Amino acid sequence: MLAPADSVNEVSMNTHGKLNIEVFIEPSFQENGFLLWCEGEPDCWLVDPGLPSRQTEQFAAAVQKYKLTPKAIVVTHGHADHIGGIATLRSLLGDVPIVCPRGEENMLTNAEENLSAGLGLPVTAPDPEQLVSHGDALALGDLEWRVLDVSGHSPAGVAYYCEEAGVALVGDAVFAEGIGRYDFPHSSRERLLANIRENLLTLPEETLIYPGHGPPATITQLLEYNLTLRAELDQC
Repeated sequence: MLAPADSVNEVSMNTHGKLNIEVFIEPSFQENGFLLWCEGEPDCWLVDPGLPSRQTEQFAAAVQKYKLTPKAIVVTHGHADHIGGIATLRSLLGDVPIVCPRGEENMLTNAEENLSAGLGLPVTAPDPEQLVSHGDALALGDLEWRVLDVSGHSPAGVAYYCEEAGVALVGDAVFAEGIGRYDFPHSSRERLLANIRENLLTLPEETLIYPGHGPPATITQLLEYNLTLRAELDQC
């Protein structure tokens, strides 16, 4: 949460084989929300909808534009800037099931835990319908996504990795030019760095990570150019 990112285009579209990823940027925190679907198939995921804003409207408009059926609202972690738009999206699109990391379900329903109360902008979301943990698998169309533990920035945050598409949605664990903050309640520098090292940097080098803020990067680029990450790993 609150990781700064340079202002970029609010909407961008990327394809990875049959997988489409449309990125919508929430303007207050420059948080990336993702709409995912497979070409020619109706089911879609809405990943990490940020605070209610233009981003929320863009999510809903894109679902209608592409004639998609929301299968799930998928959460990488429970900080407010990644869950704040859930209630609004469900009011627009119906009671789309929520997928949340096991151990962070209380962050959705508690403004103190998701850090929004301290900002004076308390937000909550409904209880999740499905909890996921490291090693679990989810399906979108005929693509399988593996759940990876990237906790440390938040108490139980996860990434979603699709080997066939060569992409991973990593939340705020790591960015193209930094790593997630570890000075929040329930954060842990040691756990974050261990999970980055063991569960992300071991992915194929060409894997493209989509972080919660800022541009995507390959694993190779993280290893070569993310000086903050390299320095933190050298000290750990």
